[in-house]
Amino acid sequence: MVKAVDKSTERLIVQSYTLAEAERVLAQTPSASDNWAPGYPFVDELAILPRFIADFRENGDPAPFGPYIVRRRSDGLAIGGLGFTGRPDADGAVEVGYGLIPDARGHGFATEALLAVIEIARGAGALIVRADTAVENVRSQNVLLKCGFREVEWSADAVFFKRVL
Repeated sequence: MVKAVDKSTERLIVQSYTLAEAERVLAQTPSASDNWAPGYPFVDELAILPRFIADFRENGDPAPFGPYIVRRRSDGLAIGGLGFTGRPDADGAVEVGYGLIPDARGHGFATEALLAVIEIARGAGALIVRADTAVENVRSQNVLLKCGFREVEWSADAVFFKRVL
């Protein structure tokens, strides 16, 4: 069993979810110590948690290939989330997704957090990280490009990216 990995960056703490935290976030019932920023959790964060909870219960903690809470180091506020949609596939590839509350966007936090989880994935043996974003989400595409991803495919509504580690 792999242990959860938390990573600190210059301005952020990328904290691996526990099962209890995931259940509280999904129920939107914070404990006194959760320290959620206004607007957290957001819809996308809530959408990934049922799968994480089910996988955790069936197969054990997927860490380090699970979801993470993104917190500002300056005040500990939870401002977003990111993480992997599961363990590496047969090619050593993992898929990552991310999002921040609106007030945290445009400050470089997504780039900083994504680089942190890429390092976690590399350290845990992943060989490739994949991501996709909506065609109209140019800001997210720019984050991926800044983090060393390259475009590999387009569809009518999504752009697909890949980074070889």
